[in-house]
Amino acid sequence: MTLTTTDRYARSKELFAAAQAVIPGGVNSPVRAFRGVGGTPIFFARGNGAHVEDVDGNSYIDYVLSWGPLLLGHAHPAVVQAINEQAARGTSFGAPTELETELAELVITLVPSVEQVRFVNSGTEATMSALRLARAYTGREKIVKFIGCYHGHADMLLVQAGSGVVTLGLPDSPGVPASTAASTLTVEYNDLDAVTALFREHGDTIAAVIVEPIAANMGFVLPEPGFLQGLRDLTRKHGTVLIIDEVMTGFRAAPGGAQSVFGIDPDITCLGKVIGGGLPVGAYAGKKAIMQMVAPAGPMYQAGTLSGNPLAMAAGLAMLHTAFDVPADGSPTLFQSAAGRAQTLADGIRSLSEETGVPLQVGNVGTMFGFYFLREAGAKVRSYADAKQHVDAARFTRFFWAMCERGVYLAPSQFEAGFVSSAHDTVDIAVTLTAARESLLIARG
Repeated sequence: MTLTTTDRYARSKELFAAAQAVIPGGVNSPVRAFRGVGGTPIFFARGNGAHVEDVDGNSYIDYVLSWGPLLLGHAHPAVVQAINEQAARGTSFGAPTELETELAELVITLVPSVEQVRFVNSGTEATMSALRLARAYTGREKIVKFIGCYHGHADMLLVQAGSGVVTLGLPDSPGVPASTAASTLTVEYNDLDAVTALFREHGDTIAAVIVEPIAANMGFVLPEPGFLQGLRDLTRKHGTVLIIDEVMTGFRAAPGGAQSVFGIDPDITCLGKVIGGGLPVGAYAGKKAIMQMVAPAGPMYQAGTLSGNPLAMAAGLAMLHTAFDVPADGSPTLFQSAAGRAQTLADGIRSLSEETGVPLQVGNVGTMFGFYFLREAGAKVRSYADAKQHVDAARFTRFFWAMCERGVYLAPSQFEAGFVSSAHDTVDIAVTLTAARESLLIARG
């Protein structure tokens, strides 16, 4: 059910029909299909700052921001200039450039746990490579992941948990060999006791634990106090590599990533397209002793023609410097200003939940935020199992479309985080909260 009119998205409907004839499902990434909210996917034409416009001429305040990397908003002049200048010099050489070293040095400066960086082309490639590296470094095969945490579409990560707290994985997608899935152990997020039991049984065979420091791919779930440190302690005790997947949280939760917020020192960190200014890029980075296993320094092979391509490197340097460099007058960085706006937005949504009587669980860290529509007041989501039990999908659907009609674009799924950029101003936040109040009343029914 949607609240939209036929005419409002007429061009999007035409384009979606055409796309389905030549693209599986009409989209190139499943969440874009709007299965979580129904209706027709919105096709976008342009973006500027905090705003986007669709092909039907509807304008929105954007809190998706290409799923997070646009810290400065759409088409920021510094990023556009960097891309244009580099494109004029060449888009790719398949050979080293100085830009790769400069961006690696900047990442190392910003993220204290990182000593060396290997650039790749996507978050999926980063996590896949990090796990291969962990296996090479430890000589072990098994990995641990948490139910509801998404780490890309590599075979060993597309696993669904069975019954019980400690489960050998079964493939969650056709095409994933059972033999591959069998080496992936799954437990619920925030369940440190289950992880402890798992290590008690399999400790000497576990190469790596991979975890989102904030579970931002099943909504927005913060780690319980002691959970991440408990993982760090267990992995150190058993000689297991701890991989913090900051593809979503890196440079959005804080300059040093969510790991700096929670005081965790991982062995390997995975980063996504935020380090390329929103262009296709990723990285896995970590302790030198481990990273030296990567070819050509070591025997673990990983390669990519476009890895570290100069367009992405130039855009990433412009993005990160602009967001995090401290102004000469000592005023807040653009990131700090954006984080302040995110706090105002999250606090406003919390207040609206109380005012309208619509039960929500709201969370925010840095420039990230998220909220669940709950079936009953007082329920708490701390894992994927909780989300399936407590989330009210029908109310979210009504809310999503009501917000779209009021010019606010959120992720078309309750299981995705939202983002604020430095381009969002006080007016954008005020307009969003006004729209949210009206939309919550509609969602309440």
